[in-house]
Amino acid sequence: MRKVVVARLGRGKSTTEGQSVSTPDSPSTNEANGATQPSYAPPAGYGYAAPAGPPAPQYAPPPYGVAPGYPYAGAPAYGYPLVKTNVLSVISLVASIVGFFWILPFFGPLTAVITGHIALGQIRRRGEKGRGMALAGVIVGYVGLAVILGIVFLITISVITSSSYR
Repeated sequence: MRKVVVARLGRGKSTTEGQSVSTPDSPSTNEANGATQPSYAPPAGYGYAAPAGPPAPQYAPPPYGVAPGYPYAGAPAYGYPLVKTNVLSVISLVASIVGFFWILPFFGPLTAVITGHIALGQIRRRGEKGRGMALAGVIVGYVGLAVILGIVFLITISVITSSSYR
């Protein structure tokens, strides 16, 4: 600790002029003009560049088709295995809807039933998704075939009965 004469307001405590205050490690005071000056030196190494470290390792470029920053294109999120949807189940559902709206009246439901049954077998063997779509395609396909066969049956009956009364 040292005694310092403070001119007006010192650092830390306010004092009146000429009063001495003891402070630990206070800045040095020039008693001639009362100005305080810092008592520290500039930091070591000021103005110098950082030392050069080892060069950055060179990595191989990512495989073709992989975005930079991602490890692999087919990596599943959060560790869950990727299970794909059976394509034939989608075809079965689309064909049954096309047949239901009479865009392809006989071939739509027939395609839906055939591809739906094949898709159900593949889904059972491979463990793929799409069982609901395949079932919907099969059911709507059978209903569409039943409606078409019912209409053909009614037309056939009406033709047979109308020709017998001539």
